[in-house]
Amino acid sequence: MNVMTKIRRSFLILLLTPCSLLHISAQESGSVFNFLNLPVSAHSSALGGKNISLVEDDISMAMQNPALLINVSDKTVGLSYMNYMQGCNTGAAAYSQQVGAHGTWGAYAHFVGYGKTKETLVSGEIVGEFSPLDFCLGGQYSHILSERWAGGATAKFIYSHYGPYTSCGLAADLGLNYFNEESDFSFSIAARNLGGQVKSFGDTHDRLPADLEVGFTKSLGHAPIRISVSMVDLTRWTSNDYFTTGNTIKGGSIFMNHFVLGAEFLPSDKFYIALGFNFRRAYEMNAAGSSHAAGLSFGGGVNLKRLKFGIAYAKYHVSAPSLTFSLAYNFQKDK
Repeated sequence: MNVMTKIRRSFLILLLTPCSLLHISAQESGSVFNFLNLPVSAHSSALGGKNISLVEDDISMAMQNPALLINVSDKTVGLSYMNYMQGCNTGAAAYSQQVGAHGTWGAYAHFVGYGKTKETLVSGEIVGEFSPLDFCLGGQYSHILSERWAGGATAKFIYSHYGPYTSCGLAADLGLNYFNEESDFSFSIAARNLGGQVKSFGDTHDRLPADLEVGFTKSLGHAPIRISVSMVDLTRWTSNDYFTTGNTIKGGSIFMNHFVLGAEFLPSDKFYIALGFNFRRAYEMNAAGSSHAAGLSFGGGVNLKRLKFGIAYAKYHVSAPSLTFSLAYNFQKDK
């Protein structure tokens, strides 16, 4: 058995083994560190907020599927920012570097700041202020397994601080990507947020928002259009997981709430316009009483030789819409 065959089998074992555990963990009540599900890529946000199959030189996409890191140029730095709810902001910074001819490693930091919050006693007396914070630090590695297959893994340290309460955890993401350049077809599978709390907020340890996702991206022949279909939350299929008592819920079925659809118009390799629809988000926004643009997102971007910029609009909360900005620069010198 040659080295490449061993590597490929190792990635398959690493990916498939946690999948059986995901079903068990999904049955537990409550979860913590849910900020890990927020998109930090403008491109991904424009396509519905979930995309693990888009093969692009976009360092922030690798935060959703580490296998995509192999497509990022050597010595790339990326920055992302999103205004979340009122007074809340989230952002990320990432770096990637190639290792030999078949590998790429990367590191990133992701935070969510919630502004200042008044600290009160049970009686309602205000005794001060504090600034809640969620933070994640990740290290990634992606490797070319064969001509069309790539695999990747991410190790994450997670920390949350809410006044006198703190919690930290360790987690991992595993991903595989198949890409056929001739047909411009990409297929991916990713297991995300596999791990647990090292220190809990209280006496009870909550589960992490573990998830299994699959998706594909395909160009439509010679037309400058590319579509993406993603399936998420594949460990949750019962009606109780969607806070409803029937098999049909307002805004669609439980089955459809696993889908995220995206489409892009690509007039050239330097510019894109993207549109997405997230069925789960549309349901949640409608259930919360907000039907304006529920589930819809859109955006665009410019890809220059070294500089890339993207912007996206989406609504993640009934209080306000969100804008996401992504910026990346490649420091690799011209040969």
